[in-house]
Amino acid sequence: MSPAIPKIPLLTDSRPAGLAPEPSGQTRLDDATGLKNMMLLVQLRWLAVFGQLATIVVVHFGFGIELPLQPMLAVLAGLVVFNVASLLRWRSSPKVSNSEMFVALLVDVAMLTAQLYLSGGASNPFSFLFLLQVTLSAVLLQAWSVWAMVSITAACFALLAVFGRPLPLPLDLELGLASPHIQGLLICFVLNASLVVIFIARINRNLRERDAHLASLRQRAVEEEHIVRMGLLASGAAHELGTPLSTLAVILGDWRHMPAFTSDPELEQEIAEMQAQLIRCKAIVSGILLSAGEARGESSKKTSICAFLDELVQEWRTSRPVISFDYKNAVLEDLPMVSESALKQMICNVLDNALEASPHYLSLEATRDAHTLTLTVTDAGPGFSPRMLAQLGKPYQSSKGRAGGGLGLFLVVNVARTLGGGVTASNRREGGAVVTITLPLAAVTLEKMARHEH
Repeated sequence: MSPAIPKIPLLTDSRPAGLAPEPSGQTRLDDATGLKNMMLLVQLRWLAVFGQLATIVVVHFGFGIELPLQPMLAVLAGLVVFNVASLLRWRSSPKVSNSEMFVALLVDVAMLTAQLYLSGGASNPFSFLFLLQVTLSAVLLQAWSVWAMVSITAACFALLAVFGRPLPLPLDLELGLASPHIQGLLICFVLNASLVVIFIARINRNLRERDAHLASLRQRAVEEEHIVRMGLLASGAAHELGTPLSTLAVILGDWRHMPAFTSDPELEQEIAEMQAQLIRCKAIVSGILLSAGEARGESSKKTSICAFLDELVQEWRTSRPVISFDYKNAVLEDLPMVSESALKQMICNVLDNALEASPHYLSLEATRDAHTLTLTVTDAGPGFSPRMLAQLGKPYQSSKGRAGGGLGLFLVVNVARTLGGGVTASNRREGGAVVTITLPLAAVTLEKMARHEH
């Protein structure tokens, strides 16, 4: 059948009108990525709470180094309260701005500065945890925020060097690893390195997922724009073909009444065949215009799933050179739906491809469950090549070697996707191929019935 734009205005679409991604699509992806990254900061903050608590206990009670326990525990309590408030805040509002991420990191820097001030100032080996905050800022924040964080952490370190409370702890650097200060530096290095590897890797994974999703949306927009262009071209061609087809119909009608043709049974039979093919051409043109939203005195009609499929199969079987066609309608519970031209063309495209690959045998089986209509087309042809299976639904991917070929499955995949369904293809072990179309019942049945089902 001739390809037509897959515009299905009468069906209950499962997604908002308009196929291309909305301008706010990237914003929504950025929001989701920002929320994931904010949750990573919350997790890191919990690690900081337990890590600081363990360090305070070990240093104060294990090493016997006097620490101001009350103010340090008060700072930890404040960090816990802030983290709980953050969890409640981001559960109710998933949108995370750069300024909010910046403020969250500033709170972490302020809490770290307070703890360092109470436990040795700049001489505390854990002062190098400022580098972790700068690293996180470089990954999560905009450029101005990163440089602001660099300036703030540098200022905090300088203030700790001037105002920090020194601990009664000799450096003893000559002792090497036996020195508590060197041991603290080693622990800080391992902690910094581990947290950077773990959390930066997870943040980068979030960013890669966002970029991959954006790339998928852009590719989908390009494919659907391609469909629109093809639909406009097909619609224009259909308009242009209408007049010559009508002229041919009139001429053939006149010929059937001329004595020169009526006296020759063979010529009369050929004229009848020409008229039948002409009627089919006019039906294809009408189908193209109907799918493009320009009905030529025809309109979609109310039917049911079983009646729609039975009628489609009967029409397809009588207009194709089918030798062996096995049709099984296993839809046990019928539902009302609208007989729509684009949906009919989608199914016929799959059947046409199967017939061309396997002229001697193909089958169509229809099944449904509570939410999905499944159509399975099987043939006994050579099957799909690995390249075709890997690029199923891409335009101009064809095994037939024709210029401009490969649009049938491209249109099928995009019509199914527009309805919220999908198309899969595979090769059979015994030879041949299987193409499976899945369509949500809410998209193909009448809206009233779909609401009742749900």
